[in-house]
Amino acid sequence: MDIILSNSSGKPIYEQITDQIKEQIMAGTLTAGDALPSMRLLARELRISVITTKRAYEDLERDGFLENVPGKGCFVAPQNRELLREARLRRVEEKLSQAVEEAKKGALHLDELHEMLDLLYKGEVL
Repeated sequence: MDIILSNSSGKPIYEQITDQIKEQIMAGTLTAGDALPSMRLLARELRISVITTKRAYEDLERDGFLENVPGKGCFVAPQNRELLREARLRRVEEKLSQAVEEAKKGALHLDELHEMLDLLYKGEVL
């Protein structure tokens, strides 16, 4: 499991961990039943506090991404496809909102923004 932490990020470390694990689950890199490293092992690998990894795992469990099996460890929970789609839609909406803000600051017209989005979606370079 690859997790990259950034000290210059405005996000707390536990949130960086939860975001990256959620992304790996949504992308299918981690699938239902996959075991995650223990909180202690992950903390050691990332050189952070166990309290931080505990908070990340608890948040992921609360959100339905992980299951904690006492005495066995943490595992990726079976995912509801509709919930995954909803999470993905929220992320896209958030990023599009940022793009719209930038477009407005740059005085771009809506048709220009549509054209850019069409090109990007089709994989064409601007």
